[in-house]
Formats: sequence, C-alpha cells, structure tokens
Amino acid sequence: AADQINLIPQDFFAELCEQIIQHLNHKIPGVNTAELCQRIQTSGIEINIGDLAKIANILSFLFSTAARNNLSTEELITALGSAVSTLPKHALQVIRHVWNEQGSSISVSEDARNMATLGQFVDMKWKLGVAMSSDTCRSLKYPYVTVTLTVADPSGQITDKSFEMTIPQFKNFFRQFKEMASVLETV
Repeated sequence: AADQINLIPQDFFAELCEQIIQHLNHKIPGVNTAELCQRIQTSGIEINIGDLAKIANILSFLFSTAARNNLSTEELITALGSAVSTLPKHALQVIRHVWNEQGSSISVSEDARNMATLGQFVDMKWKLGVAMSSDTCRSLKYPYVTVTLTVADPSGQITDKSFEMTIPQFKNFFRQFKEMASVLETV
C-alpha cells in the first residue's frame, strides 16, 4: 500500500483523507473513489480503482481506530510506528495535518458503528426503455425499467448497482415504496 500511496500526489491524498474524515463524521455518505481515481488518472498518474479503494479502507480504519482510542496527533504518528519509515513523507504530513485539524471531531457512537455495518443509500436513478428487436426476434417491443442505486458500503466506498425490471415487477416495486411511505407518515 505504501508504494501506491507514494504514487498519489499530496493534494489528491489530502482530498482522500478529508473525504474519509467527512464520511466518518456522517457528513457525506461515502468516498467516491471512482471519481477521485479518474481525476488522478487524468493528471497522468497510473493507479487503478482497486488500489485506491484499498488505500481508502486503510485510512478509514486508521482514522476510526484512532478516534475510538482518542489518540492525539503525536500518539497517532507514534502508533504508525514502523509504517513511518515506509510511508512517503507527504502522506505522513497530510495524515498529521488532517488528524490535528479534524481528528477530535470524529464521533464514534455505538449507534453510528452499528449503522455503518449496513451501508447507506445515496441516490436512485431510473429510466424506461423498450427492447425493439434482437438478432433472434424481429419485433420485441418489450418495455422495461432500468434502476441504478448508488450505495455507500460500510467502508464508505460509493458504488452503483443496476438492475432491470419488467413492468409488472416495477408496479410491485412501486407499490412497496408507497406502503413504506404511508408507514413513515404515521411515525
């Protein structure tokens, strides 16, 4: 991981750390590693999204563990111990700065920890489509609904999950949402 961290410029690494802190403070639903990875690649740095996601998970674990143990900035840097020699200097400076500025703001209540194990719904998009034909069938005219759910998994990684439904499946889906809405109105 230290080799991959070394590839990330200081400004992008700082942005990643800031997003992780915001996620841990429940200000944002997760860290959009796909978008950040694309911006890093656009700047000419060769890194893949899997490596960036691993770095984000490591940093998230580091910050949440430090918050749970109420570590000061110096205690955190000392706790990194042997990693200090392998981590790039710019990464240590960013970790030190971010933790010094915002580390004490991380709340780690029991409710927040339990909620974090589930993941979080971020957004939903849908579109209506019609399959006109295929190579095996000349005239389908088959309507369908494509739904894309954006979710933040427990580690804070934001991903899109897409699925298609027939019209009867969508009507059932819609009916269930209406039931949820009516139950929520009584709360």
